[in-house]
Amino acid sequence: MDVPCRLKIVVALGGNALLRRGESPTAEAQQHNVEIAADAVAALARDHDVVVTHGNGPQVGLLALQAAAYADVPSYPLDVLGAESEGMIGYLLEQALENRVPGVSVASLLTQVVVDPADAAFTRPTKPIGPVYAREDAERLAAERGWAVGPDGTGFRRLVASPEPREIVELGTIRLLVDAGVLVICSGGGGIPVVRRNGALHGIEAVIDKDLSAELLAELLEADVLLMLTDVPVVERDWGTPAATAIRRASPDELCSMRFASGSMGPKVDAACRFVKRTRGRAAIGALADAAAIVRGEAGTLIVPDPVPLAG
Repeated sequence: MDVPCRLKIVVALGGNALLRRGESPTAEAQQHNVEIAADAVAALARDHDVVVTHGNGPQVGLLALQAAAYADVPSYPLDVLGAESEGMIGYLLEQALENRVPGVSVASLLTQVVVDPADAAFTRPTKPIGPVYAREDAERLAAERGWAVGPDGTGFRRLVASPEPREIVELGTIRLLVDAGVLVICSGGGGIPVVRRNGALHGIEAVIDKDLSAELLAELLEADVLLMLTDVPVVERDWGTPAATAIRRASPDELCSMRFASGSMGPKVDAACRFVKRTRGRAAIGALADAAAIVRGEAGTLIVPDPVPLAG
């Protein structure tokens, strides 16, 4: 990968940046994982202009459970819980990054993202949030609380609507901060879902897909690279089978000819392909620990505009 001296990079941290699968959602566990994520981001921020976004599925689900436990007060809606989780995670990341990149200003920004209230996603909940349950527990909670639930790995999780992001309300502010050299943390958890009615903004019950929101952010900021960091080192063709093959470099058209798991790698590949098609820029997917090497083209999967050999 021919890397210019300084790039504008939108870094999308997967859920593993704060909570690994099966890990107890304690403050200590999240703090530990944030420290690891901050190491990777700081290594990039020393040489490039970086904007960070992140997931919030486990955190917003935990907040929803905590709110439901207080029976005297109706549960807060998902847009409010999303704002709470974005503030919490933003604080942890902001502090960790300030400790690692002295001399670089860091700011976390609560970010509203407009969705279409007529989006078909509101009739088909697909976004998993909160902890993983055994089937019988998930079915009991679904009956008690009116949840939609579905399989996730070896267990089941609550499913909520995940509409397409259409507009980033605070985009102008984000641009001002980036242009001023600030390392910005924004659009966390895909952003706070809102709709426009009669010219005014209103929250709506949903969780926006963080990968598609990161793509929109990178596209609107005219980023050079959309870097999607997760817990796997590379995208694989025929993942989970004996025929699995690492994909080191591919074009969107080549990736579109393959199938990827809808609950894990699929949204990342979709977002990466959208960004490359729309901007002719570059996207990359890989492991958190390999962030700097991925940008140098030495690790992960690189998605580029032109057709190239699929396997590394």
